[in-house]
Amino acid sequence: MDNLETIFNNLKGSFDKEEPAIGHEARFLKKLNNRNERTRRSWGQGIWKPLLMAASIALLIAIGFGYFIEKPTTDQRIAKISPEVSKTEFYFANLINEQTKLLQNESSPETKQMVEDAMLQLRKLEKDYKKMEQDLLNGGNSKFILSAMVTNFQTRISLLQEVLQQIEEIKAVNEKEKTHTLI
Repeated sequence: MDNLETIFNNLKGSFDKEEPAIGHEARFLKKLNNRNERTRRSWGQGIWKPLLMAASIALLIAIGFGYFIEKPTTDQRIAKISPEVSKTEFYFANLINEQTKLLQNESSPETKQMVEDAMLQLRKLEKDYKKMEQDLLNGGNSKFILSAMVTNFQTRISLLQEVLQQIEEIKAVNEKEKTHTLI
């Protein structure tokens, strides 16, 4: 604040207090309009306007092509590496989906925790499988990775079969208990 007051005190008497000449505002606005017209004309006419339009159109076309050209999915890229994998994956995935539905339908208060644990293990195995897919696409040892992918599917199927078998055993025990209590 002191600096500001010092500056104004030093400038005291040097401020222009005169009124502008008559018509100053009109002259100023006329010069401003003339300048804007020249700027508008230089951009609006000549070579710049068509070049800007062409560049805009080229940019829109490039964005359009980038958007509409489909990039191959992970499954398509893997099928190029090994067509057998996509067939095997289709078979195993359907089998796993069917057994997962069966497992979820068999969920009861007695088996709820077992079903939740199995689903957690399935998600972990699925995550591992996705990582193996990426490793395969990144050029890893394809025979080793393909073998591990098949083993992953087999592990998921075994897990589902085991849990379904345990649920059947629990149901059988519960049926025996009901029969014994009725007798």
